Amino acid sequence: MSPTSISGNSVQQSDSHSQWWREAVIYQVYPRSFLDTNDDGVGDLPGITAKLDYIAQLGVDIVWISPFFTSPMKDFGYDVADYCDVDPLFGTLSDFDRLLERAHALGLKVMIDQVLSHCSDQHPWFVESRQSRDNPKAEWYVWADPQADGSPPNNWLSVFGGSSWQWDARRRQYYLHNFLTSQPDLNFHHPDVQQAHLDNMRFWLERGVDGFRLDACNFHFHDRSLRSNPPATKRDTKTVQDNNPYGMQSHIYDKTQPENIAFLEKMRSLLNEYGAIAIGEVGADDSLGVMAEYTADDNKLHMAYSFNLLTPDVSAAYIRTQVEEFEARVKGGWVSWSVGNHDVVRVMSRWGGDAATPQFAKMMMALQAALKGTPCLYQGDELALTEADIAYEDIQDPYGITFWPEFKGRDGCRTPMPWRTDQPHGGFTSGKPWLPVPAEHIAVAVSQQEQDPDSALTYARHIWRWRKQHRQLMLGEIHFFDAPEPVLAFCRQLDGEPTIFAAFNLGDQAVNFVWPEVAGAMLLTGYNLPGTLNSKTLELPAFGTWFGTR
Repeated sequence: MSPTSISGNSVQQSDSHSQWWREAVIYQVYPRSFLDTNDDGVGDLPGITAKLDYIAQLGVDIVWISPFFTSPMKDFGYDVADYCDVDPLFGTLSDFDRLLERAHALGLKVMIDQVLSHCSDQHPWFVESRQSRDNPKAEWYVWADPQADGSPPNNWLSVFGGSSWQWDARRRQYYLHNFLTSQPDLNFHHPDVQQAHLDNMRFWLERGVDGFRLDACNFHFHDRSLRSNPPATKRDTKTVQDNNPYGMQSHIYDKTQPENIAFLEKMRSLLNEYGAIAIGEVGADDSLGVMAEYTADDNKLHMAYSFNLLTPDVSAAYIRTQVEEFEARVKGGWVSWSVGNHDVVRVMSRWGGDAATPQFAKMMMALQAALKGTPCLYQGDELALTEADIAYEDIQDPYGITFWPEFKGRDGCRTPMPWRTDQPHGGFTSGKPWLPVPAEHIAVAVSQQEQDPDSALTYARHIWRWRKQHRQLMLGEIHFFDAPEPVLAFCRQLDGEPTIFAAFNLGDQAVNFVWPEVAGAMLLTGYNLPGTLNSKTLELPAFGTWFGTR
């Protein structure tokens, strides 16, 4: 691997072959909920720009911005109506350019979402496609005739509920939608569709973006023969809730098709022209296998974004299994481990439960800093925010409306960032916020935590810089040790550097255990979490952490 150098907050490229992104930390911004500057209750691009100093102070390197493109907002921006413009709700292209300029001045790289597999039914491409069967864009989407009895072409299901086929009276055909009916799937078998998306990506690369996060990147292609999926041999609970019938099928025909490899290779060639990166969201029956395929070698994705630590499952054994299986199968590939994002219950509530304290949030950030891979932090997790309890009348998420009350949707993790304790709605907006800001969030707003040397925010600003001081934690190999639940224990090893040992107590009770391998290890300082080694016995308080070196 080519050498890299660290300058300020940002890991800088030293040459065109540098793999700087392996040493980086990603911070995800959900624009609707970050900061509203025009008092319409929805966050915007100028709001992100205004808080880039805050992001830079965290010590992260990459700002991932969720979709801000022109959209009717049926799925809050993941239904794109114009891939090359900013929705007025969020601002203008000039606002984006100013954001990019300021980010780069602070040493931050900017990564934007790309939702390529599907778009809005209001996109001009689809508006034209649905008019007839013989127009120039007639085959840009996945159209199919009904079966003899009028039923859909096969048994494929939508992630958001029901059949993934929607009848269109104009063409007298069904069109495919893997998500909402208002999100038709593009036909990637058509070369013009692939080129249109490569052109769209070039548009943003020319503006100066540093990379893309690819939403649902294994959904690009479908089986040309439209064969029905068989029943699942093991129900999928990683990508969907267990009450969603989508998990009852083996999705071998409606996504993750082999043709996607060639498209990812085309995309990588484009990215290489600009020195940009791509991270792909992978949700599949065999997600680790797909991640291995998509990140192996240097001609596809730079990183895979995994759902495997975004599940309700939490135990030391579970986390160990996910990481070990990835390492065993993804030879030479790379992963971004995230424990929170805009689609799942916040980690404080999902994994921490009722007993979670700010100490739990600190421990989770230290764990992310220590795992092999590129950490991805979701906005608000640095504040130890819990999942918000949203009343039914306030729910905005169509996913939650469909599956209520067993699944309340994704709004609970999308509530606005609380900036100040002394302003309405936590200083997020002077208008009515698109989602309510919980009182318990306002109580732990940025303004309060900045004054507290023991706060989760203060810790976040420290731990990511601390990680950069230890190349073993960024680039070293990982090896796990047997430990009693709920302790996760492993080491990171890099040629020419001392071995770093790490242990994390995922539970809310103190734990002591004998760890012979760390006998004689020296305490590694600076991570500011309690944990004590006495000879071979490690003592970890609730949500405690220990790092040692030898």
